[in-house]
Amino acid sequence: MNQYVTGAVIKELREKNKMTQLQLAEKLGVSDKTISKWETAKGYPDITLLEPIAEAFRISVTELISGNTVLNANVSANMLKSKFYVCPVCGNVIHGIGEAVIQCHGIQLMPMDAEKTDEQHMIFIERVEDEFYVRIDHEMTKAHYISFMAALSSDNLQLIKLYPEGNAEARFRINGVKKILFCCNRDGLFSIDVVKGIDDKEHGYDRTKERRAIEKAAGILLA
Repeated sequence: MNQYVTGAVIKELREKNKMTQLQLAEKLGVSDKTISKWETAKGYPDITLLEPIAEAFRISVTELISGNTVLNANVSANMLKSKFYVCPVCGNVIHGIGEAVIQCHGIQLMPMDAEKTDEQHMIFIERVEDEFYVRIDHEMTKAHYISFMAALSSDNLQLIKLYPEGNAEARFRINGVKKILFCCNRDGLFSIDVVKGIDDKEHGYDRTKERRAIEKAAGILLA
C-alpha cells in the first residue's frame, strides 16, 4: 500500500459528519487527545483502527485511505456514463457505472478519460446483419496493442478483451449501441459515437466500400 490515512482526512471527515473529537474518540475507544494528535500530524492511528474509523464515518477503508469519499450521482445506471479503470501493472480492466475508489497491485486507479479517435487510432465500423464489425487500424505487438473494445448502449455493455499478436477487431450485437470505445495500452482510451443510421435496419449498409464512404463523410476516418 503506497499511502496511509492522514490526520487532515480524519479531521475533514469528522467535521463533515458533525462530530467532535470527543465523540469520535468515544466511538473508537481512544482519548480525544489521541484524535487531536492524529489531526495535527503528531501521530497516526494504529492499523487495527482503520476499520472502526471507516465505520464511524460510514465509508469503506479504501475510501478512508485514499481520502476520496464516493458520492454516486448516476443513480439511473446509464451505461453511457460508464467508467473504465485499467491497472498499468497487470492490465486488469475494471468497469463501473458510478464513482468508485479502486486499487490494484497497491495502486489507486483513476477512471480513464476517453479521447476522440485520431490518425494513429483509426476505427472502421461495418454493419453485418444484426452486428457491428469493428476493426482498429493499429499494430498488435507485445509492446503496443489494443487491450479491449467496448460497445455501450443506455442499458447495456459489451466488452471484449484483446491480446497482443491477435487481431484488433470485434463483433458486437447492435442492440441500440450508441458508442464504441477501445483502449490502447500506451495512449489510453478512445471513444466514438456510432454514425446515426448505421444501426437502422432499413437504412444500414453492409457493403464495405459504401460503409467506408459513409464513415469518411461522417468524419470517423481522418484523411
